[in-house]
Amino acid sequence: MYSEFADSVAVVTGAASGIGAALAVQLAEHGANIVIPVFAGDPHDPSTVVAAVEAAGGHALTVTADVRRTEDVDAVFRAALDRWGRVDHVVAGAGVLRRQPLDTMTDDDWNDLLQVDLHGVMRTLRAGARHLGAGGSMVAVSSIAGGVYGWAAHSHYAACKAAVIGLVRSAAAELAPRGIRVNTIIPGLIETPQSMDAQNSLGPAGLDAAGERIPWGRVGQADEAAAVIRFLLSREARYVTGHELVVDGGLTIFMAD
Repeated sequence: MYSEFADSVAVVTGAASGIGAALAVQLAEHGANIVIPVFAGDPHDPSTVVAAVEAAGGHALTVTADVRRTEDVDAVFRAALDRWGRVDHVVAGAGVLRRQPLDTMTDDDWNDLLQVDLHGVMRTLRAGARHLGAGGSMVAVSSIAGGVYGWAAHSHYAACKAAVIGLVRSAAAELAPRGIRVNTIIPGLIETPQSMDAQNSLGPAGLDAAGERIPWGRVGQADEAAAVIRFLLSREARYVTGHELVVDGGLTIFMAD
């Protein structure tokens, strides 16, 4: 069956695990070729995602890159163009999470996280803006932490995720005349390696407890958030740009008794 993603090329940062990995496989199932930037310090093995992409019928290209470096991000797009001659979709999903109380946070703590979670998103969207043509689409990943709620001991992370929304809105307004759409998703509590990290996030016990407070009755899965990104990339969302779509099982509209 024909899919609009057939033979398209998608750059997906953060595709080594979590939502990005789930998205890479979903796009591959619809015939897309996936470019996976690989950070040398990432503990997740990208070969697992590459194998899943190829098993789904797609092709994957891994490129060593650090989104903190402009030259690395630019090299990812050059590699995509060298291999396939085009880039159709861009997803800025690379991010890090660190627990750090505000009163003990150093300038380095603040700046190091912003270099990935905000500046890395900007670098990715900027490169996409240079290479996408009419019909192209981009999605950045925000979070309910910053996008909706505050989060104690995570002020730098929340600041980035709030800023991503403003970045996307402005990029969408700028690129709409060129026929390029830019949107963001705001994931709620999603089970990923990042959220399962008890040191910097909720951990397994925290996620289980939080699931009981969500109207849907559980935390989300990576493939559920990925499916929303896939929708925003698709022509089904062709009149949607500059929008943030919350994916949270009803958490942010629910007030407990």
